[in-house]
Amino acid sequence: QVQLVESGGGLVQTGGSLRLSCAASGRTFSNYAVGWFRQAPGKEREFVTAISWNGGGTYYADSVKGRFTISRDNAKITVNLQMNNLKAEDTAVYYCAAKRGMIAACVSMYDYWGQGTQVTVSS
Repeated sequence: QVQLVESGGGLVQTGGSLRLSCAASGRTFSNYAVGWFRQAPGKEREFVTAISWNGGGTYYADSVKGRFTISRDNAKITVNLQMNNLKAEDTAVYYCAAKRGMIAACVSMYDYWGQGTQVTVSS
């Protein structure tokens, strides 16, 4: 089992920045790829970004490319998501998730999920 807890969400104005963190406990976290997903009211959960087990590979949704940066610290068993130049359409509950093996963009491929943290961007 891997337990994930997100933090860092909040209210920010358009153009502002937030840094989300995903803290892990349980099995060897460094064996897992980690993804960030988000879900806005009335919409399906969507992929945001993911990072490989060793941090050597990353993948971003087109909607956040150039604005968001994912990173991980396996010593501190955390994965961070730096979000810059936030837009109103970034408003959602953000979830981190973990899976063994290669990074992926599909919700169903992730085995472990956090409870989510709310990000609200006001215009």
